[in-house]
Amino acid sequence: MTRRIVRTSIQLGILTTLILIIVFFLDSHFGVLPEAIHYALPTHHPGLVITDINLATCSSLNFLSSCKLDPGKWYRIETDLYLSRGWLTHAYIHIERKRESELTDKDRVIHDVRVGKAEPAASEKDQGAERWESRPGGIWLKRTAKRHASDSLNTVTAVDILFGPDAVEPRPGWHLSKEPLILSNPGDNEEARLTIRRGPEIPAEKPILRVSKDGKFKILQVSDLHLSTGLGVCRDPEPPLGESGKCDADPRTLQFIRSALELEKPDLVVLSGDQINGETSPDSQSALFKFADLFIRSKIPFATIFGNHDDEGSVSSRQYLMQLTQSLPYSLSEPGPSNIDGVGNYYIEVLARGTSSHSALTLYLFDTHGYSPDERQFRGYDWLKKSQIDWFKSTAESLKHSPAHREYKRVHMDMAFIHIPLPEYRNTDDIVAASGKSRESPTAPGFNSGFKTALVEEGVLAVSCGHDHANDYCALSKGEGDNGKPELWMCYAGGSGFGGYGGYPGQRRRVRVFEFDMNEARIGTWKRVEGQKAGIKENDGGEKGKEGEEKGKDANGGREDEIVIVEEGKVVAV
Repeated sequence: MTRRIVRTSIQLGILTTLILIIVFFLDSHFGVLPEAIHYALPTHHPGLVITDINLATCSSLNFLSSCKLDPGKWYRIETDLYLSRGWLTHAYIHIERKRESELTDKDRVIHDVRVGKAEPAASEKDQGAERWESRPGGIWLKRTAKRHASDSLNTVTAVDILFGPDAVEPRPGWHLSKEPLILSNPGDNEEARLTIRRGPEIPAEKPILRVSKDGKFKILQVSDLHLSTGLGVCRDPEPPLGESGKCDADPRTLQFIRSALELEKPDLVVLSGDQINGETSPDSQSALFKFADLFIRSKIPFATIFGNHDDEGSVSSRQYLMQLTQSLPYSLSEPGPSNIDGVGNYYIEVLARGTSSHSALTLYLFDTHGYSPDERQFRGYDWLKKSQIDWFKSTAESLKHSPAHREYKRVHMDMAFIHIPLPEYRNTDDIVAASGKSRESPTAPGFNSGFKTALVEEGVLAVSCGHDHANDYCALSKGEGDNGKPELWMCYAGGSGFGGYGGYPGQRRRVRVFEFDMNEARIGTWKRVEGQKAGIKENDGGEKGKEGEEKGKDANGGREDEIVIVEEGKVVAV
């Protein structure tokens, strides 16, 4: 009886496999399946395929010229290739796109795109039977009308534009043109580059954060990158410029961050605002992709919040920037609840080591907005709103009583990240000299909404901000009275980007590190500065002493101002 059941099961399995192969074959050749099933198959594209690409240029002096091709046939990508900087000239990419089911025998789908003055076939071998077709702007297309060409993973399914000689493409399945589009009268505009996606969209998987085997978890806080569309111009560079007098801000900034990643090998990067310098980023997507590409290539999870400059002077809203960031690989960024003020109020759980589902560490991230909504009464910058504070307190209480927190056997710890400092950062008596320097007055909000009190009440141990580039200290807030107990550490990351101000002699760009030791419920913090090598401290620069020994050697491997701020899960004084 058992043998008969096994034999019958095998026969049914073989029969089912044969039927699936036959149906798949018939669908591939004759489209016999309903669309809902047809497009679910791995070789088909449920969205659109691109059948043509064109470029339209228009001039304000020529009333007969138009930057809009026939809307019945063409879809215009609403990005001016001159970034709206051309006084008289504008140009737009247009694409013709169709659903796979709408393709006719006359349609030809694109499976390769190049940009350049000369036809690619003149310099490349094995080009196949199809010929390259020329389009304005130095665009070359290779199209085919072969049956089932639209099912190929080489089929172009989306087109976009990025800008700058340093443009990068971090989206999986996308390919950036090596050469910029050829435009008439380019002037000082940033290079416009085509980027195409082949095949279906590849959704990004969210990484799961977990304490390492040794019980530690490390965060690199990067603040105030101030990246631009294009290379950017350095502000107050330190060390000073060389004889050339030239400094490309973004490449130098990204090289610094890359070096910090190599030195620290963090488990998470928190970008605490002003990643983008809105006023110099007419295409914020190009600026955003530059920092994202760095972490994606390094396979390091990252989370972002906004500063006051990210969407300043930009056509891109915070909602769009967050949606774009959220869609990228290794990104943990979230827009947060839509019923509270701001974009980017959310929390991240770091799970205990091994396969545990328990939370060991909770990180809260907040949108501190931009400029004061009431300049007459409270000049300067905005503040965290009541809706945000209520959400935080409700969320924190809910998490504390959840099984993931209650059943964690060690001391659970909480930390927060913001961009604009809290009003309490102004208490200069709280500054701990061993933690860093205070070079400028904190530009905190004029109105105190009580967020610091909420952090203390919910047991958050530390909060760290950005915004004031030249400050890189930590301050210890204590309870009321002469013998007040330490209750909250408030730190600065320091400015990391050369596109933002430095403004103070000797002020180098820097980042802050937080290391959580879950075995001891301890938090330590230190900084890394630009141009620094492991084992050499910033101040001495490796000079030779009288005995010929090298000064500046640091037992902590080049860490600046290292301190312990939490012991046994409690805030401690240094």
